[in-house]
Amino acid sequence: MPLNLRYRHSWRHSWRHSLGHSLGALGLVLGLALLQPACAQPIQRYDRTNVLAGLEREEVGLHLGHFPLTKVIDGDTIRVDGLDASMRLLGLDTEETFKRKSEWRDFDKGWERYLADAQAKTSHPVKIPTPMGEEAKKYAVKFFQGVRFVELERDHPKEIRDFYNRYLTYVFVEKDGKRLNYNIECVRAGMSPYFTKYGISRRFHNEFIAAQDEARKAQRGIWDPTKQHYPDYDRRLAWWNRRGEYVQAFERDSDGKKDWVVLTHWDAMDRIQGLLGREVVVLGAVGDIRPSKTGGPTKVMLSRRRSGSFPLIFFDKQILAESHVESAKGEFIRARGVVAKYRNKYTNRDEYQILVTIPAQVEIEVLSPTAASTPPAASPASPDVAPAPIAEPPVAPELPGEPPPGPPLEPLPVAPTATASPPSPP
Repeated sequence: MPLNLRYRHSWRHSWRHSLGHSLGALGLVLGLALLQPACAQPIQRYDRTNVLAGLEREEVGLHLGHFPLTKVIDGDTIRVDGLDASMRLLGLDTEETFKRKSEWRDFDKGWERYLADAQAKTSHPVKIPTPMGEEAKKYAVKFFQGVRFVELERDHPKEIRDFYNRYLTYVFVEKDGKRLNYNIECVRAGMSPYFTKYGISRRFHNEFIAAQDEARKAQRGIWDPTKQHYPDYDRRLAWWNRRGEYVQAFERDSDGKKDWVVLTHWDAMDRIQGLLGREVVVLGAVGDIRPSKTGGPTKVMLSRRRSGSFPLIFFDKQILAESHVESAKGEFIRARGVVAKYRNKYTNRDEYQILVTIPAQVEIEVLSPTAASTPPAASPASPDVAPAPIAEPPVAPELPGEPPPGPPLEPLPVAPTATASPPSPP
């Protein structure tokens, strides 16, 4: 039997055996919890209405509450009773677990070939099942063993859900008399890098950096060169950190400005509607690009939720090409323009949009990596550190036929380069 196949069978048998015991223990604890007397305090259930309640007060907006733990899915996914959707654990991106027989068959061809075949299908860093993903799941099962309730908090009172409608949360538990942040402990154990692709942690940035540095120095988990895991974390971190710094820079530049809007905030569209006829600057990730089949404009959708995005409208194909927005799919951009409204004849509803008439209305964030080699990743800048001053592009002129804009905004800054900081230890 080939070495890789023997390893796979031995490792998988051991993993399933230990996982069975862990899940059995977890199931017993949860089962006992379900047998509590009927007079026990009922579980508070959360949906969109009561989650949004009280968000004007920041201390309420950051704290979701205590919830019964019902299931550990993998290293960065758990389920609780009382929420109407699943969660994405902030700052984490553990490797994938094996879910299909076809994935095991591909893995059985040998680790190096398995990686090469996966990488040949994409120019971006791969996201495939690995033994390290299974190890991260085992770590999570062990970490939460004996835990009946978890406390959930978010990073920002207006950042409630992600594109897939998952709650964005930190998970806290009480263990041995200590209150632990699972998100940080998972990074400290080397089960995940500090994941900044969608933004740098506003509350625990320094703790995440320290945990990742500790794991790298100790060569734990994904930093252990003898284990089977993604081989290109420096490349990933360089990309993620640039994205996180781009989001951070927008938040810093927009501080105190009512006409700068982060589209992922829960109140973004209410603010957009209130700024009808005024010039705004928005931050969003490029989602669907929808060319017209009848000679009309191209719509570039800035992702908010799977069920709804904010469109940039391009009537001129040359302006579309010169903006380079088509090459930025999946990446964050800033867009400036006057908020306009039109009546969608198919849905019979008002929709809001920005008309793009010059390329300078769109600022492209650094694109995802396509080369196999990049410089070693620096830790993302602390939220308190501002980048050096940078040049400013021209401001888009007032659009013909549009309502007069409100008070002029400050010029749109160019995307900052990654703030210099010492590279993490190898």
